[in-house]
Amino acid sequence: MNDVVSTIFMFFNICSAGYVVVVSVTYLIQLFYAFLGLKKYKKSLDYSTSSRFIESENIVPISVLVPAYNEEQTICDTVKNLISLDYPNYEVVVINDGSKDETLKKLVEEFNLVEINEPFKVSISTEKVKGVYRSVNHINLVVIDKENGGKADALNAGINISQYPVFVSVDADCVLEDTSLLRIVYSFMNDPDCVAIGGTVRINSGCEIENGKLKSVALTGNALFTIQTNEYLRDFLTGRIALNEMGTLLIISGAFGAFKKQAVIDVGGYTTKCIGEDIELVVKLHKNSFQKNLGSTIRFMPDPVCWTQPPDNLKDLIKQRKRWHIGLADTLLKHKDMIFNPRYKKIGMMTLPYFCFFDFIGPIIEMLGYFFVPLSWALGILDVKFMLGFYSLGLLYGTILSVGSLLLEENIFGKYPKLLDILKLLFFAIVDNLGYRQIMTIIKIVAMFRFSKNKNQWGSIKRRKFGDK
Repeated sequence: MNDVVSTIFMFFNICSAGYVVVVSVTYLIQLFYAFLGLKKYKKSLDYSTSSRFIESENIVPISVLVPAYNEEQTICDTVKNLISLDYPNYEVVVINDGSKDETLKKLVEEFNLVEINEPFKVSISTEKVKGVYRSVNHINLVVIDKENGGKADALNAGINISQYPVFVSVDADCVLEDTSLLRIVYSFMNDPDCVAIGGTVRINSGCEIENGKLKSVALTGNALFTIQTNEYLRDFLTGRIALNEMGTLLIISGAFGAFKKQAVIDVGGYTTKCIGEDIELVVKLHKNSFQKNLGSTIRFMPDPVCWTQPPDNLKDLIKQRKRWHIGLADTLLKHKDMIFNPRYKKIGMMTLPYFCFFDFIGPIIEMLGYFFVPLSWALGILDVKFMLGFYSLGLLYGTILSVGSLLLEENIFGKYPKLLDILKLLFFAIVDNLGYRQIMTIIKIVAMFRFSKNKNQWGSIKRRKFGDK
């Protein structure tokens, strides 16, 4: 019996150690590709002519879609930001998705909205649109009032009413940098086959925002905000740039992404009753392209930046991360026919298996390691060197990825001008591997076991006014 127990424990220990080694090597490869991608991007900026397009009559017009549900705290500042961006021809379409607070009332009062009778083509079926409003003061602002149907349904309604061939989806608690729209459209014009582009999302914690304008970038003293800042740097400046370089991008953040409208209509729009509508749409676009031999591309741009409000307490953070993981699991299950299917090339043979192994199954393997390795040492099955080596390797790969992402950020973009802020980020790049990462792992495991119960529950996160501490 002792031999059987030892064999079982050793099996799980070897699996966990092997997983950590594979993850470490994979993340180092990602960091290498991210370095190449950012280096190439920085070089392209030296020869960029994107600023010339501001005065061009041929620039592609854009519709900016803003789904809003109970966003009275931030919606007016977000709209002020969006209607004042550096772009010659665009509209802002706010979709009030059956809010129960004063979201619509505040929009009407702040922007002098009047209800109009405006016909529109229903390309995608949605919940009932109750009214369409236009601003007397801002001719490029449209507000839709509709019955609640969820974020995906709200975006579909915005697609129906929008008038331009490219749309950008932006969350109602976000602020864009002045040139973000210009940079995204420049990418479309450089690649006619591109149907979707993701921009970078960063944490707005200590940033100064006045009347919807980003005045300065800084960090607060809040540890939870700083840890999330590092997470976003890892995800966007390492993970997504690496996937983009390999031509295998699978996620465009729902907070900030641009799409060719007809391509989205062709796949039926955003999938409703789906809390991972962002990744689900990208997978559908990939699938449609391969099935119809369209040769479509999906890209990521590191420079168009959107600043978003993070959860400011652990309860909201847990809800957000559970939702993300359930959304990923839902999409993987819906499109399981693509996994290891050579018809879908690198997406089917590399990207989807990567997300299955590292993001979906990986948390279970990692947690088994946290449990079996110390227990094996306590039972005398493993010596202390193996246990310390296992945890040191896990700490090392997480730290290298975080510190590497921070170095890339400061070398290429330098968004954080204060030395103290950089030191804070560097400190938490190490600290977040000592507890925070393990908490996120547990959250993912809980989300997996509650998938059936929570897969259609979006949940809500408390918003605060821009500038509130």
